[in-house]
Amino acid sequence: MDLEAFLGLLTPDGQAVLAAAGASDVSEDALISTAARLRKSHPAELVAAALTQVRLRERARAKFGEDAARMYFTPAGLEQSTRASVAAHRAHRFTAHRFTAHRTADRTADRTADRTADGNVSTAREAETSRRAEAARGVLELGCGIGGDLISRGRAGVPGVGVELDPLTAAVARANVDAFGLTELVSVREGDAAEEDPRGFAAVFADPGRRTGRGRVFDPKAYQPPLDMVLELASRAPGGCVKVAPGIPYEAIPEGAEAEWVSVGGEVKEAALWLGELAGDVGRRATLISGAETVTLTPGAVEPRVKNWGRYLYEPDGAVIRAHLVAEVAEMVGGGLADPQIAYVTGDELVETPFASAYEIEDVMPFSLKRLRAEVRRREVGALTLKKRGSAVDLERLRRDLGLRKTKGGPELVVVLTRVDTAPVALLTRPIR
Repeated sequence: MDLEAFLGLLTPDGQAVLAAAGASDVSEDALISTAARLRKSHPAELVAAALTQVRLRERARAKFGEDAARMYFTPAGLEQSTRASVAAHRAHRFTAHRFTAHRTADRTADRTADRTADGNVSTAREAETSRRAEAARGVLELGCGIGGDLISRGRAGVPGVGVELDPLTAAVARANVDAFGLTELVSVREGDAAEEDPRGFAAVFADPGRRTGRGRVFDPKAYQPPLDMVLELASRAPGGCVKVAPGIPYEAIPEGAEAEWVSVGGEVKEAALWLGELAGDVGRRATLISGAETVTLTPGAVEPRVKNWGRYLYEPDGAVIRAHLVAEVAEMVGGGLADPQIAYVTGDELVETPFASAYEIEDVMPFSLKRLRAEVRRREVGALTLKKRGSAVDLERLRRDLGLRKTKGGPELVVVLTRVDTAPVALLTRPIR
């Protein structure tokens, strides 16, 4: 889909084709016949663009829910876009920024300009005053993509400007802003994020590209633009937030920044660096989003306690592990770590917490394939899950070597492979839900 074809979708004829495509079967088996039928009454390029959008909208439901039905996408834009729940959480943090103070300062500046030269302020000066006032009120987003974060902030009442280098992606973002009725609050323009000057804006949000034609990019220096450049740009505004990969090296986190790892439904999805006035004083945090519930864990003055295996095993959420907050979870459940270098918590009491999954430990044994195979068969297991941390065992090969013959109606068993010091151990556990 090129820019011309996409813009055609926004015309009355294009909207008619899009509606017809949306009401059609666009599955793989029916796609060719659906396209042929629609081309009988609509231009082929519009049909192709409409079918592309309908299929992208269906994929986008996982990230955007019902909102996907009125949004527009590109394949790459959808891939890198922030899921709606994370963007809404982040927008809430922006609303705590001092936009009210900026608006008050803008009104004062406007009144001063009105009094200057007895009302004969030049058009150029009026334009400059207007530009400064708009900038001071809002968030400059560098690399806004299809506009997911921009829209979430707009829906939270935070004004802003999105800058996007790719003309097609910028057009898609503008269409999305319009679809949500936010054109009075946020806008999108084409431009190179590396050439922007954020001075005068209340805050900066940046989402540097982390994909190339060869796949994902993990080195912050290979981001587009590079992370160091983005951080320097963001530092020119009072506050900033930069979206980064969850696996960002800790040495790449600048001093004074707050690093936040976000998990959705138990899976770490992304991380963000909060800067300046937007940074908290905690240094790092783990945020868990499940449905409409959002919970956050921050560092406490605790040291990890080492203890022998208790009755329960706690597996901390990935965001908790990334944020180095395992000791806080151990304190929360009254437990400790069997090995101080391994992110498994054990305790004698069952304590409910959103920050870790709990398992009842039924047996602890030195790791031995022969003994483990015999124990799994003796238990007549119906479902087997293998986990590991601090173990070099290949889980796929182990599953084959165990040769499990599932027993219908048999118990569920979770085998956790880990170590204590240098001794490999296998924990036979039962999940607690």
